[in-house]
Amino acid sequence: MTSTARRATREALAVSARDLTKTYGRGDAQVHALRGIDLDLVRGRFTAIMGPSGSGKSTLMHCLAGLDQASGGTVTVAGTELGSLDDDALTVFRREHVGFVFQAFNLLPMLTALQNILLPLELGGRRVDEETRERAHALAETLGVADRLDHRPAELSGGQQQRVAIARALVTGPDLLFADEPTGNLDSATSAEVLEHLRRSARELGRTVVMVTHDRDAAAYADDVVTMRDGRIA
Repeated sequence: MTSTARRATREALAVSARDLTKTYGRGDAQVHALRGIDLDLVRGRFTAIMGPSGSGKSTLMHCLAGLDQASGGTVTVAGTELGSLDDDALTVFRREHVGFVFQAFNLLPMLTALQNILLPLELGGRRVDEETRERAHALAETLGVADRLDHRPAELSGGQQQRVAIARALVTGPDLLFADEPTGNLDSATSAEVLEHLRRSARELGRTVVMVTHDRDAAAYADDVVTMRDGRIA
């Protein structure tokens, strides 16, 4: 492969992990959560990481997202090796390049849906101008909650709250969107709506979406599926 081809391949990757390990505890209590993971995720695709409890899927997501430090190996996101960053730089990097959606919606109850969506920008010290508000409205339109922006979380259904959480994660324009069991608190019909919106985030908005799930039906919405077992990719 030529140097140009190698560079093009690297540029097509949203995240790359090499020989990634994570160990908890010591001695007889030692647990090997990740055992030499090699993984490349392509930009603009929806990838599901699935496996049973204890397989290491959540640990892998936390290491890829920079929420947890690996015991060994490397993680490169948007061309930056996370191990080269100190805690402050890593916090800034996550804020600028990574979005998160969790099983619990984590919306602030005293804020409206629009205020919740704009919150990451305000916390990051970014100016919230008319253009920014238009971007937030466009995301809300794509995710089907544009008519609920003046409502507080208690006035929204579970599915609407999760879609607001997705818009909040996307408003900063992250390179990566991580979703940890995003449909765990939703019924099957609402889950299907949320999963479809995650798929649209990749296909229509060009975002790289990585979802951790134990649910095969949820994983079926993804472009790619990575199955884990005993800390390894099966």
